[in-house]
Amino acid sequence: MHAEVDLSLPLPGLSPVCGKPVVARFDGGQLSSDGGILLLAQVERRLGIAERLARCIEDPRAPDQIRHEVAEMIRFRALAIAAGYPDANDCDVLRKDAAFKMAVGRLPETGADLCSQPTMTRLENLPGPVALKRMMAAMVELFCDSFEQVPRRIVLDIDDTEDRAYGQQQLSFFNAHHDSRCFMPIHIYEAISAKPVAVFLRPGKTPDGMEVCLVLRHVVRAIRARWPRVDILIRGDSHYGRPEAMAWCERNRVGYIFGLAGNKVLLRCVTASTEQVALDRLDAPAESKVRRYAEFWYGAKTWKTERRVIARLEASSQGVDSRFIVTNLAGLPKSLYEKIYCARGQAENPGLRRGRL
Repeated sequence: MHAEVDLSLPLPGLSPVCGKPVVARFDGGQLSSDGGILLLAQVERRLGIAERLARCIEDPRAPDQIRHEVAEMIRFRALAIAAGYPDANDCDVLRKDAAFKMAVGRLPETGADLCSQPTMTRLENLPGPVALKRMMAAMVELFCDSFEQVPRRIVLDIDDTEDRAYGQQQLSFFNAHHDSRCFMPIHIYEAISAKPVAVFLRPGKTPDGMEVCLVLRHVVRAIRARWPRVDILIRGDSHYGRPEAMAWCERNRVGYIFGLAGNKVLLRCVTASTEQVALDRLDAPAESKVRRYAEFWYGAKTWKTERRVIARLEASSQGVDSRFIVTNLAGLPKSLYEKIYCARGQAENPGLRRGRL
């Protein structure tokens, strides 16, 4: 009969911490530094994200040969990214991690290991165009399901962000503005509730009018399929204020307010207002700024109709700065610019500050 061994060993020479001795133990079994993903896994299971996305993908494997279900692999990949492991190569190490195994639904010691990098890579290349559209619709459906009551109005903020690539990944382009080879995924968030609506992975270049129109059409139609009478407002930077996107919004009862890049014609339209704000600045304190607004109807050569343009004119010690927005909304210019347009982007900022989505 073996004698009982004391696995708790004091560490000589170390002072107690808060009155408690420092002890080394060797009966911990398999350990993990990613215990927080167990909480994330509970949130994911409650929302059913992995199952929603898995139903959109046709699995070509023989059912009797499957060791890793599609939903399990999606859950594993999502949790790994959330824990700071963005590359599929990390799966070769994490597949044996006790916390990840429990998060996916397997026992930490006796349960089978999770999928490896080659299997995960095959999953990432499995969805085709149809499956990707279904997955986008599934995420919009998740957004709609998060509301207990149908909202009267929603505000969708659309923007893109740099997702830097390391290597020659497909669809990664060199972007001169960010001085990097990257993707430029489009993010759409609902501003009132601060909830994500959809994210589209795309090449590292500025979207053109047809692409912006396509994205808005897919998202708005998916929302209107659930909420036919909801009022929708779209807000975005100047490179989303494309004539194709504005024309589509006008035809489909969608409000919009976009930035508008300045040009010589726009500056000529506000010449008198610019001179006036510069004169008003002379009577103001030295370090203060004077802001005024002007509005007019403007039609670029690529537009088929004139649209309402609002100019924000600000005079300071450095001169007069002019900014423009275009909108189909009614209201006072100052309110539309400061309270509606300038409020865009606040919903996604916390998520973007944490790194990759």
